[in-house]
Amino acid sequence: MIKNFKWLLLVSLGFVACNNDDEAVVVHNSSDGLPLTAGSASFSKYVALGDSFAAGYSDGALFKKGQEGSYVNILSQQFAAAGGGDFKTPFTSDNVGGLLLGGNVIAGVRLYFNGTGPVPVSGTPTTEVNTKVTGPFNNLGVPGAKSYHLVAPGYGNVVGVLSGAANPYFARFATTAGTTILADALVQAPTFFSLWIGGNDVLSYATSGGIGVNQTGNLNPATYGGNDITDPNVFASVYSSLVTNLTANGAKGVVANLPYVNTLPYFTTVPYNPLTAKVLGSGSEAVGQATIAALNAQLYGPLKQALTAFGAGARINLLSTTVANPMLIKDESLTNLSAQLTAAFTPSLGAATAAFYGSVFGQARQATATDLVVLPAQSAIGAAPTAVDSGIGMAPPSPLNKFGITYPLQDKHVLIPTEIAEVKVATDAYNVAIKTIADAKGLAFVDTKVIMTELSTTGIVSNSFTLTSTYVTGGAFSLDGVHPSPRGYALIANKFLEAINAKYGSNLKGVDLGQYRILFPRSL
Repeated sequence: MIKNFKWLLLVSLGFVACNNDDEAVVVHNSSDGLPLTAGSASFSKYVALGDSFAAGYSDGALFKKGQEGSYVNILSQQFAAAGGGDFKTPFTSDNVGGLLLGGNVIAGVRLYFNGTGPVPVSGTPTTEVNTKVTGPFNNLGVPGAKSYHLVAPGYGNVVGVLSGAANPYFARFATTAGTTILADALVQAPTFFSLWIGGNDVLSYATSGGIGVNQTGNLNPATYGGNDITDPNVFASVYSSLVTNLTANGAKGVVANLPYVNTLPYFTTVPYNPLTAKVLGSGSEAVGQATIAALNAQLYGPLKQALTAFGAGARINLLSTTVANPMLIKDESLTNLSAQLTAAFTPSLGAATAAFYGSVFGQARQATATDLVVLPAQSAIGAAPTAVDSGIGMAPPSPLNKFGITYPLQDKHVLIPTEIAEVKVATDAYNVAIKTIADAKGLAFVDTKVIMTELSTTGIVSNSFTLTSTYVTGGAFSLDGVHPSPRGYALIANKFLEAINAKYGSNLKGVDLGQYRILFPRSL
C-alpha cells in the first residue's frame, strides 16, 4: 500500500547528504598568537573511558575514519599542542565497518546516504575479534559498554563474546582476558582522563522500544539483560568508584552527563501520524480516500463502537480524509480488552475470527504526539507482519497485514509514555550522580543534556554553521540516528575543550567545524 513510505520524508534530500568530501583537517589552535597552556592540568598521559561515542562509532558501525574523528581523538590532538603525549587508538582493519568472529560476521557494515536513503556500503568486514591488537591503548571507548561494564572482569574475554558475557570490541584490545576497562586505564598512570559513560544504561532499553526490564531496585547487574535499565544506585556506586580510582594519584579530568533520548533523531524522525489520504493511496488522493472509507467501515468503525461500549472509545478514532492520521500501535500499559472484544465480535465474525481480532486489538490504540516511533520502524510501516514480529506467533492474513494501518505496530517499534518516563527518571538520577561526583572531585563538567536539547530545538551555531538534530541534513548526527556525524563529534570535542579551559585555566582553541564532513561518503 505504501511501500515507499520509509523514505517519504527524505525525497528531497538527495542534493545535500555531504557538503565536504575532503579529509577533515585538524586545526590545533587559532591565529591569535597566544602560546597554548594546559593551565593547572597535565595532558602528558591522557586516557579516555566511555562507550561508542568515545570510540568514534558512526553510521551504525566502527571503522577507521570514524575512529580518527572521535571526540577523544580530537581532544588528544589539541592536548598535543599543550604538552600532551602520544594517544593510541585500537583501530579497526578497514573503513567498511563490522566485525568477524572466527571468520563469521557478527556486526554489520556502515551505512552511507545514496541520495534517497541510508544503505550499507559494499564489502565484507575484515576486523577479526580473535586477532588481538597490541596496546596499551589510551582510547578505551567500547561500543555497547554500560557503566558497570567498565569494572567487570572478563568483559574483554573473547570466549564470552557469543554468550554476551564479553564485548567483542574490547576483546580485540584488552590486555588480558580477565582485565577490566578501568584496570587497563589505571595501569597507564594517567595524568588526565575523560569519562562519558551511562548512555547505554538507558539507551538500549529505549532503542529497543522498551523491550527490557527497568531494574531500579535490583542492585545486582549480573542479573540484568542487555536491554535493561540500570538501577540508579548501581550507576552511582560504579561511577563513584571509577572517578575515585582515576583521581587517586592526582589526575584531573573531564566528565559529561547524559542527554534525554527524545533529543536523538532515532526517536524523532518517524512521525506518529503519517497516514494521509495520499500516502494511503500510494500517491493518489482519490484511491486514498476510498481506502479510508473502506478502513473506517470494515475496521476502525467496528473497533471504535466496541471499545466505546467498554469505556475505551478514545483508543480508536475514524480516519480522516483531510488531515494526517495516526498509526495503530500496541500499548502494553493499557488494560487488555481481548476477552471483551472477542465476545463483542463473536456474533458477527464467529468464535475463531473474533478471538483473533481480540488478541490483536486488545491493547491497541492510535499513536499520539507523546509516543516516540523508533527509526527502524519506518521500514515496517505498511509492511506485512511475520510470525516472528507479529507478537502473536503467526503472520496475520489480509486485511490485517499492514503494520501501523490495519495491524498495530509492536512494542519494539514504539516507545510509549510510560517507557519514556522510566528512561527520563533513570537519566535524571544518573545525571545527579555525575554532577555531584564531578563537583566533589573538582572535575571539568560538560552538560551534554543541554547541548543535545539545543541541537533538537534551536540548533547550535558554530564556525558559521548551524547544526541541528534533523536526520540526514542537520549535520550533527550520523545515519544511525544516535551517534554523531564527523562534524557532530567535532562540536562535542569543542564543548569538552570549553569545559576544560573553564575549569583548569587552559587556553585550548578547538577545531574549525567547517573542516569536518556532515556525513561520510560511500568510498573512503
